[in-house]
Amino acid sequence: MLDRVEPVVRIEAVSHKYRAVTALDDISLEIPSGKMVGVVGPDGVGKSTLLGLIAGARKLQEGTLSVLQADMRKAGERYALGPRIAYMPQGLGKNLYMDLSIEENLDFFGKLFSKKTAERRARIERLTKTTGLFPFLSRPAGKLSGGMKQKLGLCCSLIHDPDFLVLDEPTTGVDPLSRQQFWALIESIREMRPHMSVLVSTAYMDEAETFDWLIAMDGGRVLDTGAPEELMAKTGTTSLEDAFVKLLPGGDGRNHRKAPVIPPRQADGEEPAIVAKGLTRRFGDFTAVSDVSFEIERGEIFGFLGSNGCGKTTTMKMLTGLLPASEGEAFLFGKPVDANDLETRKRVGFMSQSFSLYGELSVRQNLALHARLFHLDPAKINDRIDALVDRFGLEDHLNATASDLPLGIRQRLSLAVAIIHEPEMLILDEPTSGVDPVARDEFWNILVELSRNEKVTIFLSTHFMTEAMRCDRISLMHAGEVLVYDTPDNLAKANGATSLEESFITYIAEASKDEPIADVSEPEALPAGMGVEEPEQKKRARKHAMRFSLTRLLAYSYREMKEVLRDPVRLAFSFVGSTLLLIVIAYGISYDVEDLTFAAYDLDQTPQSRNYIAQISGSRYFVEAPEVESLESLEDRMRANDVTMVVEIPPDFGRSLLKGQPTTVSATIDGANTMRAGTIEGYVVGGHVSYLDNLARTNGIDPEGVESVEIEPRYAFNPSFESIYAIGPGSPAILLLLFPSILMAVSLAREKEIGTITNFYVTPTGRFEYLLGKQLPYIGIGVVNFLILTLVVIVLLQVPLKGSFIGLFIGAVGYVAASTGFGILVSTMTRSQVAAVFATTILAMMPTMQFSGFIQPVSTLEGAGRIMGSLWPTTYYMHLSVGAFTKGLGLPELSLDILALFLFWPAFVIFAACFVNKQEK
Repeated sequence: MLDRVEPVVRIEAVSHKYRAVTALDDISLEIPSGKMVGVVGPDGVGKSTLLGLIAGARKLQEGTLSVLQADMRKAGERYALGPRIAYMPQGLGKNLYMDLSIEENLDFFGKLFSKKTAERRARIERLTKTTGLFPFLSRPAGKLSGGMKQKLGLCCSLIHDPDFLVLDEPTTGVDPLSRQQFWALIESIREMRPHMSVLVSTAYMDEAETFDWLIAMDGGRVLDTGAPEELMAKTGTTSLEDAFVKLLPGGDGRNHRKAPVIPPRQADGEEPAIVAKGLTRRFGDFTAVSDVSFEIERGEIFGFLGSNGCGKTTTMKMLTGLLPASEGEAFLFGKPVDANDLETRKRVGFMSQSFSLYGELSVRQNLALHARLFHLDPAKINDRIDALVDRFGLEDHLNATASDLPLGIRQRLSLAVAIIHEPEMLILDEPTSGVDPVARDEFWNILVELSRNEKVTIFLSTHFMTEAMRCDRISLMHAGEVLVYDTPDNLAKANGATSLEESFITYIAEASKDEPIADVSEPEALPAGMGVEEPEQKKRARKHAMRFSLTRLLAYSYREMKEVLRDPVRLAFSFVGSTLLLIVIAYGISYDVEDLTFAAYDLDQTPQSRNYIAQISGSRYFVEAPEVESLESLEDRMRANDVTMVVEIPPDFGRSLLKGQPTTVSATIDGANTMRAGTIEGYVVGGHVSYLDNLARTNGIDPEGVESVEIEPRYAFNPSFESIYAIGPGSPAILLLLFPSILMAVSLAREKEIGTITNFYVTPTGRFEYLLGKQLPYIGIGVVNFLILTLVVIVLLQVPLKGSFIGLFIGAVGYVAASTGFGILVSTMTRSQVAAVFATTILAMMPTMQFSGFIQPVSTLEGAGRIMGSLWPTTYYMHLSVGAFTKGLGLPELSLDILALFLFWPAFVIFAACFVNKQEK
């Protein structure tokens, strides 16, 4: 009987849908407090959705939900509850920042929960010593093994002493030794904090058997609840896995057929299917696989076991030719592995650890595509697909897209794709990781049939000891080396062990020389500020969490800057990309039309005609090419872009000039580029007038007496009339919008894509703390970019800055703040980094090029174009930059543009904040 205390979670009539898919269907449930509670059930039944709702990471759609007596529908109560809950999402290191070290990750989470510097240090030291992570404090999270990532994720969740710990499949894909250490850590924490409630979803029934209370789920509903012993007693079974199967609808476990015990494979004397001899693979100075040797017989099921990051996947890729070996040899079917040997590759089916099919294609489309890739007979493709659909039970999912399939169905589809070409060998990399017991047994039934009935050699890696026991032989691998390989029964009895898992842990522990998990002191021995907090302390912590916190804001800024500085791609894009593009624009785009090739078609051949041609070739705009010989060659040369203009001088041109008789000169201009053609026409007319002027003076005629008025044009601010003085100051306006906004949008979209946005959902971080915190580093990057671009314009392009640098600098700060704010706004509409890049580029460049004054002044625009130009920040910075560089404007004259730019910043951020959700829908 449960203690008469308030439940940690109370759920009433909760339902949750993803479009047409019902994840939770009218669930009502009370979860006891102070217990280790487990959620078990098939894939896709709503376990992760339920945990996400309880942790506050997902928005409640229907029903009522209270956690620690707080109503999760009310934002204020949910926000105040944040410091009391810790949530660790599904996936290895899903809540971690891979470019940050262990210490930096922990320090970041400590800041989010407003822990002081000394307290953070004490907690980091305590947690890392307890988990064995202390010697690796400076190691990046991305270079940790799966088990270490999960330990670090747990430490990050526990750094603020939560009252309720929510863990979504925390040990999926983690080796047995790391799992054992993980649960020992949880148990030690519970001893320290006996009042803390823990809610865990798991795919491992042996783990669930150790929990205090269980929730069995299927089809979005709760099947039953109770202690493991109660559930086994109700179903009349002796194991939790059997009890779970009995609880499934229908009472018969969906006609579940447990995977059979495989009889020993009889040797047939054939040549081994796989032979590895001294395989070694290095990545730089790191040796991933070292001197691996073994053999796999034909038709054998060979299991590959090992700790996370030990080199199993690398070895498999070398054996299939997907990765070349640094040293050693590998043989498939007696032939050396050759990545270019397509015939041998067709004899192998490969199923990767991660889902590698096309998520946007349906089940049938994926099967049909791979059938064509393996060159199956087109007449037999449909029959082969139908056979596989029937064999793998995919009938109900044929038209569903692969990305929408439950994990168990996805794995079945992946296996169907891997064998569509009827390979003689299957290489499967952790094929059942995260799959429920029913789906695993169904999967293994297929593998046994393939091995025993069709003599397919199966080479697979796994972390499940029950699966390893079904293999003919298994190998144990650690730190890139194979420690031992033998039959499961022999290995289970090695080292005096009573089970394969015990033997595995012994081998790995001896090989890694790991120290046992540190003993945990009693709560009173904890460092100051860590352990069980007093109620008054917790009230102050929650009250502080609800206020705007500069500490949290700067924590995001510091973390973001660290990640950028450690990412060479983003770093190069931030500082090098804009500079190179400025040079390309400056030299590639020019309003100046010079060095134009022209040719003469001189039918007169007199001194007057030669002087006329010399007048044109003597200007800086034209370069003379060989003469045209005929009208036919004139057209041919212009069509071949050999010349841009041809001047045709008629016969008797010189005689007509000397007699004062009218004559005509024809100029044929390439009109493919109308803007350039118009400029060329102006040059020709100018040269023509100049020639007539010189001719008149030569003949003693005063040209000034011919016309009473002469126009003398002068160009203010640009006396030489060179376009570089417009392009130079104008180009940074484009680049300072494009690059900072893309970087900003990608940064936010990246968090959605990799899942770390969950930390924003479940920590006491406010919208403006999150947005401004992430924005500040990119404002800084934008300002540095401004200084670099300004230096390039002045030094390389030789455009002097005539006006106020202070005014230009202040305006640039406001402008990059506005451009990064625009990037934030775009990111609210995208969920992937690729989409963020495309959306930001298109939405930024269209108004910038058309309506900001780069091509034509905004004052000349009309209607919607004029309105768009007035409401776009580039317009004001373009005017400010050109004014400071070319017109010599000072700070007072630039002040209105500066003010306008600083108004765009809060406008973009506030507007974006309205679309930033504090929960996932």
